Amino acid sequence: MKRGFTLVELLVVIAIIALLSTLSVVALNSARAKARDARRLSDIKQIRTALELYYDANNQQYPSGNDLELGTDDAACLNQNGWVPTSTCASTTIFMQNVPSDPIPETYSYTYDVGDSNDTYTIAYTLENGGDKTATPYSME
Repeated sequence: MKRGFTLVELLVVIAIIALLSTLSVVALNSARAKARDARRLSDIKQIRTALELYYDANNQQYPSGNDLELGTDDAACLNQNGWVPTSTCASTTIFMQNVPSDPIPETYSYTYDVGDSNDTYTIAYTLENGGDKTATPYSME
């Protein structure tokens, strides 16, 4: 009597292994997206805190800027003068040394817009598992 596995048995085992590995990759990608979303929410909360510090120190005014992509060269730091490049950040009071950018900057961004009288702002951002969101001085949606 011969001992060993038939071709059908080997193919069944390979198919099961392939199915399990596919499911684990899908679950891992979902976990990564959730982790990036958690980082985005944390980044926005930190930016909002820095903006409130700026607001208190600057006569109840938020820094100017419209359609400003946060975390880029033009808005890498928030100091007494508003959004500035990192190279000019250390000249005055610093509210946020390194303004974060989205974890996937090629695809998503944090976009800042100030209200007409500089007394409110909107930060637009996107969650991979939640769509387009906005943050204001009063809420995070």
